Parts: sequence; C-alpha cells; structure tokens
Amino acid sequence: MRSVASFALGCKVNQVESEAIAEAFAEKGYKIVGIDEKADIYVINTCTVTNFGDKKSRQLIRRVKRQNPDSIVVVAGCYAQTAAEEIKKIDGVNIVMGTKGRNSVVDEVEKYSFENGIVDTVGDIMYEKVFEPISIHKLMGRTRAYIKIQDGCSQFCSYCIIPYARGPVRSRKEEDIIKEVEMLASNGFKEVVLTGIHAASYGKELHTTNLLELIKKVHDVNGIERIRTSSIEPNIITEDFMTELSSLSKVCRHFHLSLQSGCNRTLKAMNRKYTAEKYYNAVEIIRKYWPDAALTTDIIVGFPGETEEDFAESYAFAEKVGFSKIHVFPYSPKKGTPAAEMEGQIPPDIKEKRAEALIRLSNEMAGRFISGFVGKNVEVLFEQRPKEGYFEGHTSNYINVIVKSDDDIRNKILSVNIKSAENEKAFGEI
Repeated sequence: MRSVASFALGCKVNQVESEAIAEAFAEKGYKIVGIDEKADIYVINTCTVTNFGDKKSRQLIRRVKRQNPDSIVVVAGCYAQTAAEEIKKIDGVNIVMGTKGRNSVVDEVEKYSFENGIVDTVGDIMYEKVFEPISIHKLMGRTRAYIKIQDGCSQFCSYCIIPYARGPVRSRKEEDIIKEVEMLASNGFKEVVLTGIHAASYGKELHTTNLLELIKKVHDVNGIERIRTSSIEPNIITEDFMTELSSLSKVCRHFHLSLQSGCNRTLKAMNRKYTAEKYYNAVEIIRKYWPDAALTTDIIVGFPGETEEDFAESYAFAEKVGFSKIHVFPYSPKKGTPAAEMEGQIPPDIKEKRAEALIRLSNEMAGRFISGFVGKNVEVLFEQRPKEGYFEGHTSNYINVIVKSDDDIRNKILSVNIKSAENEKAFGEI
C-alpha cells in the first residue's frame, strides 16, 4: 500500500482542499499519513499571501524530500499558481499544479514517471469561470466541518496577490453545498463553517442566489445546529441582511469582519471598498440585533505611506469598535502587487512597534469581552479533550470554554455557567 501525506499551508480553503485530496487518495486504496512521516507521495497545498508564506512552502518542500528522496512531491496552491517557474527550480519537486485540477491529483501521480522530469499543469487561472467541484465525505477527529462554497476574488486590494492566484469569483452550486451539508449532518456533525476565498461574493456571478439565501437553505438541514461563515466584508451588512440573519437561530453570533485599517487614507491606498464610517455603521447594525456578538478582524500595520498619525487613527478606531480579537499583520511587500512598488515603505522596526501596540490592545479587548460572560450561562459545543478529565469547546460567539467532566462530552452542545476567565479562555461548570 503506497502512502500519501496531503498538507495545507495558509487559509481554511487550502485546508479543505487538502483534506479532499487526501480523501481522494484514500478512496483509491492509499494509506494517509502525516506530513512529518515518511511517505511515497507528498501533496503540498502552498500559500503565497506573504513572502513568509512562500518561504515556509519552500522549506516544507525541501524537508519532505529529505524524509524520502524517492517520493513524488506534488506542489499545488497559490504559490505554485503565481510562481511555477520558481518552484520548479527547487530540488525535489516532481509535479506543479497551481490552484485548479484538485480532482486530477491522483491521476497525475499515478501516471507520473521520474523519467519525465517535472510535470507542470499550471494554466491561466484568470479565465476560469466555473467552480471546480470539491467535497469531503469524511472528517477525522473534528466536530466542526468546513465547506468550500466559492473560489476566487475580484476585489484587487493593492497589497494582495490572491486575485491573481485564485482567479475571478466562482460560486459552487447550492444543491451541491446542501448535499454535502446533509451528508455531514448524517455523519453527526453539528456545526458547519461556510468558507471561501471571498465568501461575501458567493452567488455574485450566478445572479440567482447570494450568501444570505445559501445560509437560509443550510439552516433548513436537519441535524445541523450551528452555522458560521469565514471572513466577510462590511459592505454585506445591511439592516435587511441582519433582520433576516438574526431570525435564523442556528447562525453563530460571530463575525470575522475584515478591516485592514481604521484610517480612511490608508483604506483608499489599499483599494478597500469601504470607509471607516461605513465599517462602523456595519458594526452598529450587528450589535443592534446581536449585542453579544463577537467581532474579530484583521489589521495590517505599516502599510506603505502609513504615518504615525494614520496608525494612531487606525488604533483609535479599533479601540472604538471594541473587537473581541484582532489578527495583526505587519505589512509584507508582495511582488506583483501595486503596494510593493509604492513609495513610503515602512522600516521593519516601526512595523514591529506598531504591531506590538495593536496586539496589546487586542489582548485587552479580548479579556474584557470574555470577562463580560463570567456568571452567565452559555451554550458550548465541546470539541476536544485538552487533558484527562477536561473538555474544551466554543460558544456561538466563539469564546473558548474549558470544563471538567467525567463523561465524554465531545460533539455535544451543553449549557455551561462561566466561573472565571484567563488568557482568552473561559472556565465553567456544566
């Protein structure tokens, strides 16, 4: 039996794709092993959001080849799509596939011969118009299932390479998504996360549906008790949207609402499609319907031309919103994007200083948010056992909760009274 390790770097979409690839190999009789194990075949789904992502991809390619010099190494994903020639220069690469053709990975491996040298199947992703079918039937050791609902992005933010790596927006057919959700429900999954490269654009090119309509249909699936979405942008949040969304009891009270900067001058330079005022209006609408909603976000510090005043404005805006968590990213120039060529590149030490300040603010806000639930009863879906006698899970608004229990309560939703909070975790009793 030949062995395969399928591994993703980067986003949840990559992880879903890698799990689907692993499942395709398993169905053909291959043994699935971990990326740190010796395997006959390694499939690496790469990330290229930052130069650091590229570096990690290169390091992993070299490492797996050292683990088994006789292995077939398949490099797929965003880095492969945008820099195929660069990847082919890395010793040990056998097949380069980019961001399409996930369903043909097994076939490419099975017909591969070392005598053929490097096989390159990367094509021009910018002309792709149809969502490439991909689904997962089995998920190992998890209670939360991620479902890929769309691919591609047409936003073209000035710092981002992803539109060039993933191509234009392509949405998955509703009936295919619902079929997968029904299958997951029948296998005991209680929570699904609708994920995509730009999930808010779901249905944009179909003209027959949208993200809200999809959520409604998922809500009707028996057995599913929680629905989350991956990162969305504030422009989708309207009174009508929240009126309908808040009527759906299964939708989790958690929004990862992409920000990137709280300074309008920086937002314009980033080519974001909203202002700070528009963003805050979305926040107010969300809290009007769900006062206890968790709001998490991403913020880039040290974007080209960001002055101390611009950063202070962004910092103050984040403080005003009161996020439950901020993912902070020092700006990293990405070759091929307009921002990489902009004047006013910020020195690394200044970016690091700004990042540290924003991380401190994030930690303070996270602590305040979680502490606000001490003494309250919350519903928790338990997911794992961090140590013997204890179980860990999340509330609807994504608070990480730990309780003591003699019974195995994984994949159960139980009422918990929060007794204390520390280090972004809550501790409670059933």
